[in-house]
Amino acid sequence: MSANEQILTNARLVLEDEVVTGSLVMRNDLIAGLDAAPSRAPGAIDCDGDYLLPGLVELHTDNMEKYFQPRPKVAWPSRQAALAHDAQMAASGITTVFDAVSIGDVDEQSMRHGALHEMVGALSGIVDDGLARVDHRLHLRCEVCHPETLARFDELADAPLLGLVSLMDHAPGQRQFVSLDAYRTYYQGKHGLDDRALEAFIANQLSNSESYSAEHRRLIAERCRTRGLALASHDDATIAHVAESLEYGTRVAEFPTTREAAEASHRHAMAVMMGAPNVVRGGSHSGNIAAAELVRLGVLDILSSDYYPAALLDAVFRVAEMDGGYSLPRAVATATRNPAAAVGLEDRGRLAQGLRADLLRTRLVDGHPLVQRVWSAGRQVH
Repeated sequence: MSANEQILTNARLVLEDEVVTGSLVMRNDLIAGLDAAPSRAPGAIDCDGDYLLPGLVELHTDNMEKYFQPRPKVAWPSRQAALAHDAQMAASGITTVFDAVSIGDVDEQSMRHGALHEMVGALSGIVDDGLARVDHRLHLRCEVCHPETLARFDELADAPLLGLVSLMDHAPGQRQFVSLDAYRTYYQGKHGLDDRALEAFIANQLSNSESYSAEHRRLIAERCRTRGLALASHDDATIAHVAESLEYGTRVAEFPTTREAAEASHRHAMAVMMGAPNVVRGGSHSGNIAAAELVRLGVLDILSSDYYPAALLDAVFRVAEMDGGYSLPRAVATATRNPAAAVGLEDRGRLAQGLRADLLRTRLVDGHPLVQRVWSAGRQVH
């Protein structure tokens, strides 16, 4: 075994269509070979029968924002925040992450806008300086009902790390918040508004949505098409929403809120993404369709950790274990091969010769997958 070669043996390799016990060879940053047999090479690492998966691919997480603002009105030093977030990604088995930053927050008191360029700069800094453990890309979440969203998008549209753009409208009475009661409960609790302030907040959001959403959605989609950027919808609820997303060339249907929207998106080859916390918790916190129902219908294509990174690996194994669930290889694909393919990353997401050596070794303890080791491009990062 050469100095730039690593061999993992006695591992349950989760391949595209089956699980086999065998060995995997890494050479430099690539997978150099697989064998459905143990290795006798000196120095081979015995995985003790643990599962070996491709590294997880995360398309939508706002986890980084929490490190920049760990408490309301508390700003954390940007480089330290980016590095701490990066470490958590590695510890969760996520080796490719599209870090979502929000443009046009509906909360005017939020620090998101002020910290937007700082977050992007800090992320680019740790990548450029070789300090990042995993592969980071940028995901711009565009709140199309905000008056300044288009201008803010244009400021970042050519950022080198940008690879995914999602279009969302969190105005009340539609999409995620069809129920005004659910909207009131969520935003009153989140922002501490009294009843009068909440009604003024709702009126402002409705007015902004009417004035800006359609135009911003169309123009940002055009800019993404020109640049070859992958586009995602968000909280589609109706057939009309899905038709609009198709018209704009959308590749990923993030968090459809109804069965009809999810089935229509899947039928038209948009990859249907649902939140891993939805799987782990057993349902949507907003009262929308449960991810488990879409699994049973066979239309859930991608899982995302959303707001809780450790949920992604946990959800993969839950999907494989639930009644009417997926096989383990198909469940693993929802967090590896499928998200990678949806954004055009064909060099990762599978255990196959010649692909990036992004690997996750995990062990089930009391039915729960515990991360043992993680490699990013052949380098052990956890």
